[in-house]
Amino acid sequence: MNPRTPAAVGPHYKWVALSNTTLGVLIAAMDASIVIISLPAIFRGIGLDPLAPGNISYLLWMILGYLLVSAVLVVVLGRLGDMFGRVRIYNLGFLVFACASVALSLDPFRGGAGALWLILWRVVQAFGGSMLTANSAAILTDAFPAGQRGTALGINQITALAGQFLGLLAGGLLATVDWRAVFWVSVPISVGGTIWSYLSLRETAPGRRGRMDWPGNLTFAAGAGILLAAITYGIQPYGGDATGWGNPWVLAGLVGGCCLLLLFCFVETRPQALGFARAGGTPTAEPMFHLALFRVRAFAAGNVAVLLTAIARGGLQFMLIIWLQGIWLPLHGYDFEDTPLWAGIFMLPLTMGFLLAGPVSGHLSDRFGARLFSTTGLLLVAGSFIGLLALPVDFAYGPFAALLLINGFGQGMFSAPNTSSIMGSVPPEYRGVASGMRSTFQNSGTALSIGVFFSLMISGLASSLPSALSDGLRAHGVPAATAQHAASLPPVSTLFATFLGDNPVQHLLGPSGTLDRLSGAQRQALTGHTFFPELVSGPFHHGLTIVFGVAAAMALVSAVASALRGGHRLPVEGARRPDPLSGNTPAGPSLDEQGSR
Repeated sequence: MNPRTPAAVGPHYKWVALSNTTLGVLIAAMDASIVIISLPAIFRGIGLDPLAPGNISYLLWMILGYLLVSAVLVVVLGRLGDMFGRVRIYNLGFLVFACASVALSLDPFRGGAGALWLILWRVVQAFGGSMLTANSAAILTDAFPAGQRGTALGINQITALAGQFLGLLAGGLLATVDWRAVFWVSVPISVGGTIWSYLSLRETAPGRRGRMDWPGNLTFAAGAGILLAAITYGIQPYGGDATGWGNPWVLAGLVGGCCLLLLFCFVETRPQALGFARAGGTPTAEPMFHLALFRVRAFAAGNVAVLLTAIARGGLQFMLIIWLQGIWLPLHGYDFEDTPLWAGIFMLPLTMGFLLAGPVSGHLSDRFGARLFSTTGLLLVAGSFIGLLALPVDFAYGPFAALLLINGFGQGMFSAPNTSSIMGSVPPEYRGVASGMRSTFQNSGTALSIGVFFSLMISGLASSLPSALSDGLRAHGVPAATAQHAASLPPVSTLFATFLGDNPVQHLLGPSGTLDRLSGAQRQALTGHTFFPELVSGPFHHGLTIVFGVAAAMALVSAVASALRGGHRLPVEGARRPDPLSGNTPAGPSLDEQGSR
């Protein structure tokens, strides 16, 4: 089939592309996190206790289902954008996202069936969101000239990162109105965005059809899906263990997923062995994940930094929520039920840092290069993690807010220039798959962070929380047998209770009726604002030290990778970059000619 012919567009088209794709990635990023804060209201609305035995899986899949689909499918959808048109796949993504948002808000069931309905349509919504995120950066790279590309990608990518934290705030606000409002908010935005994108966006880059790499797609989707699913179940308790890492099915999933990913790497580097013949005039079978792009140093270093930074950022997000909701806000007089909303508000300095640094660093990186800004930003992120380590559990808000602002500022400095460097390092015909690969690393890092940091925190709590909890409960009149039973429950339930804004002691003792048999003073002390936060502060700080220490180390390694991306070279008008897959210089318009449309 003949290559796709680029559409002629006016000089203002690039700003239309920027505004539309920024709206797309904003709503996709917000919906990835909006349910985290609003989960208590959602589960109350469908009449399900997510912390009851057997129901924790619903909770985890509500959070992780969206991330897992995004991590697995985004590179496939980027490749489809290269083959069939980035704008076409992007527009379809907006439509799918809008339909899923409507379905989520109309959940007709209650209990487990209602939860399964939400999980299923969250997966569909993630499929649409992946179409948006996989192709937005490629659309902008096509639309903007090289001298403005960093600014455009900076605005787009920082909006996406800020959307993750704005989703927390929006979820807290909307959940106080109605749990369905959490999904209603996406409906007018996604429907309006769908109509706007179909009317305004055009294919501005040439494309070429190819045969789908089915072996690569299947081995990658199966391997990544099984691996991330195993990590999800590894967080849950198994038998008498606090976590499920000893579960044979989890171990089989980890080993099987890794083996499939190794097979995927073999498939992608040996296409001829699988019968992919290159014949003149027929579509070329191309690997899904272009491993040859890693020969480009800026592409390889940028993606390594993306992965490690995403893991560190995901750990920060969830640990801050637990820290604020489970300890700091109750100690300062906030009811547990109100902590989800206020946690989102008190984390606003992080979002402010993103918004301040992202567009500016993206603009400056067009002139001075990505390495300086990306590396400096990651050093700031590492420094902020070390600063958070030095804070006491009951901190003064001023230093805490300053450290969040520095962390957000550093991530903003890193993200926009790094994305511009990655996207500008590959030929135009590979920008869709390059954007998908970058998004895959970012989404996989976020999903991995939950497994890594929740496991570290749970392991830290399991070693010290049971004895502290048992002693504290007995000291306030709880019978020894009941106190021992409550202390023997998996720490993951207590951790998720604080995550959901539930009073953990109420959750532990309420179902047994123990609280009703205590005196009013004892009951008030146990369910008040200070008992659980003071009890858990020591074990929690131990886990927090491990988590933020690992995150700081990841940020430093990311900074080293960023520094190794190479120096900055201003784009040369008319220059053509060699194809990393063939070593040949492509014919046709140059990169700058493509970007100036």
